[in-house]
Amino acid sequence: MLASPLYQQEFYPAPALAILAWVLVWGIIGGVVTPRVYRRKDLDASSATLYGAIAGAGTGPILPVYLWLKTPPLNWRWIVAPSLLTLGFLYWSFATYHPSNLCATNATYVVTQISNGVLIGILYGVIAMGLTLIFSILGIVSFAHGQFYMIGGYAAFYTINESLGLGLNPIVGIFAAGLVTLIIGLAFERTLLRPMHLGKVERPGEYAILLTFGLAFLLEYSMLATVGANPRKVDPYLPIGNITLGAISLPPSRVIAAAIGLLILAALLWFLNYTWVGKALRAVSQDKEAAAVVGINPLRMNTLAFGLGAMLAGLSGAAMVQVLSWVPNVSGLASIRSFVVIVLGGMGSLPGAMVGGIVIGIVESLGVGCFPDIGRALAYQQVFGLIIFAFVLLLKPTGLFGREL
Repeated sequence: MLASPLYQQEFYPAPALAILAWVLVWGIIGGVVTPRVYRRKDLDASSATLYGAIAGAGTGPILPVYLWLKTPPLNWRWIVAPSLLTLGFLYWSFATYHPSNLCATNATYVVTQISNGVLIGILYGVIAMGLTLIFSILGIVSFAHGQFYMIGGYAAFYTINESLGLGLNPIVGIFAAGLVTLIIGLAFERTLLRPMHLGKVERPGEYAILLTFGLAFLLEYSMLATVGANPRKVDPYLPIGNITLGAISLPPSRVIAAAIGLLILAALLWFLNYTWVGKALRAVSQDKEAAAVVGINPLRMNTLAFGLGAMLAGLSGAAMVQVLSWVPNVSGLASIRSFVVIVLGGMGSLPGAMVGGIVIGIVESLGVGCFPDIGRALAYQQVFGLIIFAFVLLLKPTGLFGREL
């Protein structure tokens, strides 16, 4: 019996393991020693673990020794070149170990995977930005966020689909998804979360967790009982073929979804930075008492923030329903990714949510595309993002961007 072509490839583990060992050993040394040196000199060591680890992984002893001797103020400029070198070493190790893999032999394939990851990562970022907005204003994490994403996808489907729904224009479907999730979010916060902010609840943190968990179960199983578990999907919103950029071919549904995500991002940033209500939301996120002194009602801002966060998730679902087969349990994966993205980017940081979403999208896409066993690659899709998540938590627990709105 002939072996599968997947396993008729040459492997060279010794050089690959040597490269990987070099990166790991110096990364650990840099990450352990650098913060100790900075603390010994009474300097800010909050980011020293991350900077030291990347410096060691990318340059071996060269840059860490300089940091230990000179202890300069740490900023992003210190890790740009080492980060690129680290990625280069890891890619070299992978290509040496698995020289016949498409990711080692076909640059176009790698660029295509990265491009697909960026397109999906934009939507991950928009979903997470809704959760970040809720956390920044209300100080809670909504465990029903993935369910709003799921509701938005179904709202768009039944508005657009001709045989099972209303057969309306996709633009109407997107607006319907945003409106439905906005109303649910506003009503939920106003009726059930408001007592928490009025001091009527002894343990507001636990109260919010239980309520949002309950809302998640209610929404998901209500949709399951109403529409069933049969997969739903709509055609791409624009009747176009694959979009080609040189040798790269991108599916239209993903490009359209990413374009919708960028429009949502632009609208959100304009709203937060150039409208009175947006500035009021930012003020409440920074200091509720000071905002109240200048005439801003924090309770109304809480309700609006939860509604907007739910709406962002719903709009993301409306964009993604043309990409994925839609079933009620898509909410679970969306919730997990949202939590991973906001912690990766930094709790409360809107830019961090978008950057974190794109990072997770690229890592998952490359992980699935480059994994040697194609049959099991999709089963490990979540794992690739969680590995990056674990490394960031280990090296910089506050996330990449900290807390800012």
